[in-house]
Amino acid sequence: MYKVFLAEDDDGIANAIIKRLSEWEFEVRRADNYRDVMGEFKEFEPHIVMLDISLPFYNGFHWCSEIRQISKCPVVFISSASDNLNIVTAMNMGGDDFIAKPFDLSVLVAKIQAILRRSYDFAENIGVITHKGAVLNTADATLKFNGEKIDLTKNEYRIMETLLENKGKVVSRERLMNRLWETDSFVDENTLSVNIARLRKKLEQAGLHDFITTKIGMGYIV
Repeated sequence: MYKVFLAEDDDGIANAIIKRLSEWEFEVRRADNYRDVMGEFKEFEPHIVMLDISLPFYNGFHWCSEIRQISKCPVVFISSASDNLNIVTAMNMGGDDFIAKPFDLSVLVAKIQAILRRSYDFAENIGVITHKGAVLNTADATLKFNGEKIDLTKNEYRIMETLLENKGKVVSRERLMNRLWETDSFVDENTLSVNIARLRKKLEQAGLHDFITTKIGMGYIV
């Protein structure tokens, strides 16, 4: 199920969008605190964002710029201010599309589905896993965040790959050790702990804070 984050302060429009997207089995969360849109964005981790330009406190351009600093998540602007200047500004700020109000809800759904296919189906085909702004390319075994490469050892890469393949789910220590044994490297409990600690340190240094969470007695989750 794809997650849609909606920043729209008009109740009528927002409720209509939420109702239609829910019918298509999207999980939709509407922004509640317009002083802290980024906080809600980070917590929800959406696949796509819909932004009105005119919002309380800070406009949609501001929030798109903030999102682009940490994420490549697609951003779609929805606004009645559809003059060329606003459309160009939206694209320059990192927007992926601009839908002028009033719009047909069927067209809106079709555009969102098209953007999601381009953004995620293609990424899966070329072996890319994304999470919280981190991009793991399984084709060349690289991890990047904000365009910067994070150097990983073979074991650290296998740990990241396993956790990201199961993002949102707890991965047991036993499963991680079994995954590492596939590389003909014997890994015991202590070695795994050392690898996890070193990986966390590298992620922290790159700006990925609290990326790997320990579930005591269960394992790890991202």
